[in-house]
Amino acid sequence: MPFFPTFPDDAGVATIYKAHPQVYRPWIRMGEEVMTKESPLSQGERELIATYVSSLNDCDYCRTTHLPSMQAHGIEQSVVDALLADIDSAPVEDRLKPLFAFARKLTLTPARMSRADADAVYDAGWDEDALHAVICVVCRFNFMNRLVMGHGLIAPDSATAQENARQRQEKGYAGMHPQLAGDKEAG
Repeated sequence: MPFFPTFPDDAGVATIYKAHPQVYRPWIRMGEEVMTKESPLSQGERELIATYVSSLNDCDYCRTTHLPSMQAHGIEQSVVDALLADIDSAPVEDRLKPLFAFARKLTLTPARMSRADADAVYDAGWDEDALHAVICVVCRFNFMNRLVMGHGLIAPDSATAQENARQRQEKGYAGMHPQLAGDKEAG
C-alpha cells in the first residue's frame, strides 16, 4: 500500500507524475531522451542496465516493470541474474562488461568512482558518448528506484508489467504520459 493516503492501492509512477506535473514534465522528456533516442547503446542494452541497477537497489517495482521491456529486446532475466552474480562470467559481450562494472560502482559506491573506471570503459572501445549514456541510465534508475520506494509503490502484477512494456515499446517513455510530456497538454 502506498505511503500517500490519497494514492490508490495500485498507484504507479503515473500517479506520482500526475500529482506533481510541474516537477515531472521535464523528467518524462528526459526519460524519453535517455531511454529511446539515438545512443551508442541499443534500447535493449539500456533496458538491461535499468533492470540491473534496479536489481542492485532491490527495487521490486522498477525491476518488475522493466524486465518485460528488456525481454522485448531479446534479453532474458538470466542475463541480469548472471550480472548480479559475477560480471566477468556473465553472458554478455566482453565490451559490455566494463559498462556494467561502472554502473555497479556508480550505483553502490558512487564516492569511490575513479578515472580508472572510465578508462576501463574507453579501453573496451567505447567513447565519451557511450559513457555518458551509461551514466544517464544509471542516474535515471537510481532516481526512479528511490522515487517509487519512497512513495511506497507496490510492483504491478505480471500482466500489468507486460502491458506497460508493450506500451513503452510502442509509444516510448513520454508517449505513456502524453498529457504530461508536452507543455501545452499538461495541466
